[in-house]
Amino acid sequence: MSDRTLNQRVKTIPWGRIAIRIAFLVAGLVSLYVLLPPLLDVFSQTPQLERVKWRWFFLMALLMGGAFAAAWELTRIAVPGVSWFVAATAQLTSNAVSKVVPGGPMVGGAFYYQMLSVSGVESGVAAAALAAVSFLSTLVLLALPGVALLLAALTAPIPDGLLPVAIAGLVLWIVMFLAAVVLVRYDRPLWILGTVVEKTVAWFAARLHRHWRVTAESFIHRRDEVVGSLGRRWVKALGMAVLNWLLDFLTLVTALVAVGAEPRPSLVLLAFAVSAVLGMIPLTPGGLGFVEAGLTGALTVAGIPANDALLATLAYRMFQFWLPIPAGAIAYVLFRRKYGKPSELAERT
Repeated sequence: MSDRTLNQRVKTIPWGRIAIRIAFLVAGLVSLYVLLPPLLDVFSQTPQLERVKWRWFFLMALLMGGAFAAAWELTRIAVPGVSWFVAATAQLTSNAVSKVVPGGPMVGGAFYYQMLSVSGVESGVAAAALAAVSFLSTLVLLALPGVALLLAALTAPIPDGLLPVAIAGLVLWIVMFLAAVVLVRYDRPLWILGTVVEKTVAWFAARLHRHWRVTAESFIHRRDEVVGSLGRRWVKALGMAVLNWLLDFLTLVTALVAVGAEPRPSLVLLAFAVSAVLGMIPLTPGGLGFVEAGLTGALTVAGIPANDALLATLAYRMFQFWLPIPAGAIAYVLFRRKYGKPSELAERT
């Protein structure tokens, strides 16, 4: 091999991408090292799971399963005609990938896009569906703190029994849906929210020396694109996005009730919103460590005893983080048996 050919090959190596990936890997390892003590505190509660009655685990599994089903229906709304099988396997796989790979949301989104594409969905429609699902989910998440503050003066600790929890869940879904509708229909509230996010991201970017940039205008532009692509289906799609987050939240509430805590929904909702945002930090897979530390800390501030907060966080993350990983692996295998390997089929199409 000549020196000229060797030099050409060296030049074609994406050194910049490699450096960025190494930097993220190092940052992730450092983050896990720093967050290891609170993570171990959560895992230390594993023997205490024996004191949680089995019916609570069944209810948590049912609620989290409903949250996933809402996400599948959201995909089917964004892509009319797509089968439940494709919607479920694509979402489960992308969700699992996002939990095991640093910077997972981007890789998970790529899996979601590829799996929709190779199942017969046009690439443009698949890309629009990914944008719609991601934006609506983020929009509802951003509305959660405002909803929590609105409910703060109106709610009391949840009493014993499932009926009050169900009634509170229905009321909360209505409030969350109406809050999200306001962000979809009116520019001013979304502009204010976008400005807060813009300044927050800019603050973190300056201190972490990152080129992150989000603008209030981009929120409004993306919303208009998503609503335009969905047409009249945006109301139903928004309802499913709200239901997805609500059932996820109720899983956490159930975990707290199961360990004997008396959670106040508004304060727990704030803690839940904080943990969901922390889960988006791309330094560790699925926000591992960040979520555990942030959620237990926020629950303690909300008045939950420290041991109950740790045990409830462990039970909640078991259904929200750990069990969906093998479920995603199974979904990927089932998808490959029917459609083949997504990357290979993407090359053929």
